[in-house]
Amino acid sequence: MTRTVLSISGTDRIEFLQGLITNDMARAEDGIIYAALLTPQGKYIADFFVIGRADDILIDVASSHAAQLFQRLSMYRLRADVQITETDLIASRGTGSPPMGSFSDPRHEALGWRAYGATDVSQPADWDAINVEHVIPAAGVELTPDSYILEHNFEALNGVDFRKGCFVGQEIVARMKHKTTLKKGLVRVALDVPAKAGALITSHDKPAGVLHTVSGLNALAYLRFDRSTEMKIGAADVRLRQ
Repeated sequence: MTRTVLSISGTDRIEFLQGLITNDMARAEDGIIYAALLTPQGKYIADFFVIGRADDILIDVASSHAAQLFQRLSMYRLRADVQITETDLIASRGTGSPPMGSFSDPRHEALGWRAYGATDVSQPADWDAINVEHVIPAAGVELTPDSYILEHNFEALNGVDFRKGCFVGQEIVARMKHKTTLKKGLVRVALDVPAKAGALITSHDKPAGVLHTVSGLNALAYLRFDRSTEMKIGAADVRLRQ
């Protein structure tokens, strides 16, 4: 998945992002955090990495979501001293020996490192297998405009801070955290036979969920938890993985 790196500059840049994104900008000072921008209704717009630097803030986002994120941030800018530009930086990643100046991926240690520079120094890895094993959602795959981030493992992936104060969609996210029990969510499943992403999962002939990223006979699925027993894709069994 190709990435776009934006630069947020201006004297109000930290306060600007602090009031919008799901994570705490204090954690990004000279480091990296994972975060998202949501609609006021608490639904997903984009997920990204935020990297604090001395004179600006970098945002590393999937290229497929960069234009929409740029537009939303520009809409919120109003009179703040904030400038948003697209950079020529290349986002690299890998799981082996990290290059100088790289950052540990803040979501999970198994995801290795991320680096930003003029050249691509990425190392090959079976990212689908890693994402499935550790329940890592991807933009445009598991994460869609209908997604709620708590149903997609964001808390475990260090992507939301409930102590930082307000952010766009915060009321809905907090309510899901403190006042409800999640009825749906992203989970790992094991397949009896190979299947393709997009396959519908049923339980007792009722819709139970949909298959997303597949790695061999393991996959990520978005499921209704009250229908997570005796699941099938066609006639083949699907089992929850713990």
